[in-house]
Amino acid sequence: MTCHNCRIECRKFEKRKNRQRYQCSQCHKVFTEPREDHLDGMYLPTDKAEMVLRLLLEGNSVSSVERLTDIHHTTILKLLVVASEKCERILGRKLVNIPARDVQADELWSFVGKKEKQRQPDDDPTLGDCYTFIALEAHTKLVLNFVVGRRDQASTDVFIEGLRLATTGQFQITTDGFAPYRTAIDNTLSDRVDFAQLIKVYRASPEGEHRYSPADVVATAVVPCVGRPDPERICTSHVERHNLSIRMGVRRFTRLTNAFSKKFKNHCAAIMVWVAFYNFCRVHKSLRMTPAMASGIADHIWSVRELLEAA
Repeated sequence: MTCHNCRIECRKFEKRKNRQRYQCSQCHKVFTEPREDHLDGMYLPTDKAEMVLRLLLEGNSVSSVERLTDIHHTTILKLLVVASEKCERILGRKLVNIPARDVQADELWSFVGKKEKQRQPDDDPTLGDCYTFIALEAHTKLVLNFVVGRRDQASTDVFIEGLRLATTGQFQITTDGFAPYRTAIDNTLSDRVDFAQLIKVYRASPEGEHRYSPADVVATAVVPCVGRPDPERICTSHVERHNLSIRMGVRRFTRLTNAFSKKFKNHCAAIMVWVAFYNFCRVHKSLRMTPAMASGIADHIWSVRELLEAA
């Protein structure tokens, strides 16, 4: 480093907060080594940021990533939010007017801060049960749209409106028996879809038995709702398998742990980064390519670094 006044080379002086300081041997002024701005005001090097995100996307919790990388959890959460903003811009630009043939939709349960039965009247309205609505194209495995919110009519309307913007042309859509889908699809997509609901009937649990997963399915009922859906294509298995991928890849969805989201903003950020990673970076085993490549919106497998730099 060169002294700004004397224009001579400075000598190393000491370190403060892991940053090298220098002192001019002539005027004795002390200078601090400048930091590089890598990610929207963050000083975390891109290599470390990529490693942190890959660890989070492989099912590690924020605490475990902190232990593995010696990066403070506040920095990790800030990086997650910054990365989610970049991924949101990428998804908003890429997931538009995509041809689809069979779309499956489902809702994935989680919670923020506390479970619904523990909520108090004066609690933050974002606390409690939180559902992630997912729309998946069954053939390319591309996540076309997602919405995070309550399992109600308002969230369903926003979800279906986003799905209309993400797709083009005619397609068939299958959902579970959640009633608000009928109103939302009838109002927004009825001119472009054949729509059916696949309703599952579960076996009642024996009295006194507690379960942490759904009971056994004993029967299914198909209910055509809009148009003339093909019975052979009425299915929600692919989107339900994707729900498993989310629970395995995003630690916040793992049941019976203390890794659940504490803030709604961070919960949404984690899902946004996962969807972008799943669509563009993660090779689907049955396709042997990424869903984005199968859909024609990408020509190669993206790296996590590309996600950070592409927005």
